[in-house]
Amino acid sequence: MNARTSTRTIAASVGLATAAAVLVSAPSSQAMDRANNTVTIVAENTDLSGTVKSKFAICKDARKVLLVKQKGTKGGDDDKVISSDTTELEGNVGVWSTGNTGIEGRFYAKVKRTANCKAAVSPTVRAVRSED
Repeated sequence: MNARTSTRTIAASVGLATAAAVLVSAPSSQAMDRANNTVTIVAENTDLSGTVKSKFAICKDARKVLLVKQKGTKGGDDDKVISSDTTELEGNVGVWSTGNTGIEGRFYAKVKRTANCKAAVSPTVRAVRSED
């Protein structure tokens, strides 16, 4: 092996090591995915509340929850956001409450996607005024 071949071999080795280091330090596509989360809703008369759950605190704390009045088919153009709240951590879940809206009907909650978290939509619930 002469000096010229030795220099090429070293340069090739350094190039391969650099390429390997770049591959190891590059974020995987899985790391770049947004985290799953779920949003729930409960109606007690016309008082609406629920939770946001996720493995990651960033997806359940200080998350804006939209309360949507469902008019026709869920997610249709005639659905209307009537209120919102921001979650606060209680234990291991984010809790939200819009309080007593005084409005009867079908409602669902949703959270929009963020840089780290996926969007989520709750099942629909029916809110009715109590007959006290």
